[in-house]
Amino acid sequence: MRVIAGKARSLRLKTPEGMDTRPTTDRIKETLFNMLMPYLPDAVFVDLFSGSGGIGIEALSRGARHAYLVENQKKALDCITDNLNFTHLMDQATIMKQDVLSALSCIHEKEVDVIFMDPPYGLGYEKQVLNLLKTMPYVTPNTLIVIEASLETDFSYLESLGYDRKKEKCYKSNKHIFCQKQ
Repeated sequence: MRVIAGKARSLRLKTPEGMDTRPTTDRIKETLFNMLMPYLPDAVFVDLFSGSGGIGIEALSRGARHAYLVENQKKALDCITDNLNFTHLMDQATIMKQDVLSALSCIHEKEVDVIFMDPPYGLGYEKQVLNLLKTMPYVTPNTLIVIEASLETDFSYLESLGYDRKKEKCYKSNKHIFCQKQ
């Protein structure tokens, strides 16, 4: 896994050993960031269930002003720290060593531009996080929320939670859902 573009371009990132995380492949990451580019310059970016930190680091490399990387697994946290130090992006990042649901209330920004989440599949975290995000003052109708999920994950509840689905991009085994608060 590597940084695709920007000031840390081509740098190889560490990934945690084992099967606890599923790093986003370079090809999918490149497609995702091509869609996110208009949102990144000077952005505040939140990477939930951060794993190796690859998504938040890519956002910083491509021009985000600050990134919050939220993770509670020890091996993943060590990877995030190593990767931020290696890419020289540590000073633009806040590593939050806690559960995602508790971390959301610890982000103190006027507005967050992009929130990305890649939770463990099949456990229903997407709905829990979206339900909590709608109450956070930094989530505005301008905030883009991107969810990486399995192809089978149902998002028919988005409207009832107060979100508009803007786009859905399907890949071989997963998808990205783009939504914003109504």
